[in-house]
Amino acid sequence: MSIQQTDVLYTAVATAENGRDGRVATDDGRLDVVVNPPEQMGGSGRGTNPEQLFAAGYSACFQGALGVVARQEKADISGSTVTAKVGIGKNTDGFGLIVEISATIPNVDTQTAKALLEKAHQVCPYSKATHGNISVTLV
Repeated sequence: MSIQQTDVLYTAVATAENGRDGRVATDDGRLDVVVNPPEQMGGSGRGTNPEQLFAAGYSACFQGALGVVARQEKADISGSTVTAKVGIGKNTDGFGLIVEISATIPNVDTQTAKALLEKAHQVCPYSKATHGNISVTLV
């Protein structure tokens, strides 16, 4: 379910110059990075790239959602990590993304970890935004 403008608690603002081969910065100056295409896509690979930035944001958001779910389920996720792998490749419309989310949750068994990941995937705003748009696999 989408939110209305009146429901917004925070808005991030970032501006890009020269697209994938330039610079991106937030309006508050906390993020200001050079972006370059990765070598695998013919770029210099010297800067970061949009897929790395998306992977960083998705993994952080998913970790937060995992925390919400763990508190509800009274599960100990201390020491856990979430990794997002974001791939980009050609599709029939030009280019598309694919995501793989994995987590290490040392204080729960495999079955509990899988259930927590599934539940986090249902509440994570990034997962909701990508649902039906790109392939997201939980491993």
